[in-house]
Amino acid sequence: MDATAPPPADPRATRRGPASTDFGSEIHMPTGIASPEAGLRREQLADHTLIALSGELDIASAPSLRERLRVALADSGAHVVIDLSEVTFCDVSGLALLVGARRRSGPDGSLVLASPRPQLARLLHVTGLDRAFTVRPAGGAVPIALPRSRSAAA
Repeated sequence: MDATAPPPADPRATRRGPASTDFGSEIHMPTGIASPEAGLRREQLADHTLIALSGELDIASAPSLRERLRVALADSGAHVVIDLSEVTFCDVSGLALLVGARRRSGPDGSLVLASPRPQLARLLHVTGLDRAFTVRPAGGAVPIALPRSRSAAA
C-alpha cells in the first residue's frame, strides 16, 4: 500500500476490535439513569445483629451502601444475619458488598445471608458464593440458628 494513499473512506474498515475509551479507574454511568437508593436497617437482637438490606444493590447504590454497611458491621456483635428478602436486584457491585461484609465479620464472627429472592439465590449459586456464605432460604425464620464461629469450626 502506498504511504501517501489516503485512509479508507470507511473507518470501520481498519478497526481490529471494539472501539474503547480509556476512562482510567473512574466508572462513568450514563446520565438520566438512576438506581433507587438501597436501604439498610440494623437491629440488635439478644444473640445476633440483624441487618436488613432493601432495594437495588448495584453500581449506583454501592458507594453509599458500602459505608453504611461498614458502620453497621462495626457496631455489631460477632453473629450477623443479613436479611436479603427485600433486595430487588443485585449486580457484581452488590456481590462485592456482601463479600466485603463477610471479610469484616472477622475470624471469630459468623455472617448468614437470609431469605434471598430467587434471582439473588441463583446468582449466589452460579458464582459459587453460596458455598462461601451460610445461606438460609426464604421461609426460614429470622432470627435463625447461627452456625458456630469459624474459629470454633476449625
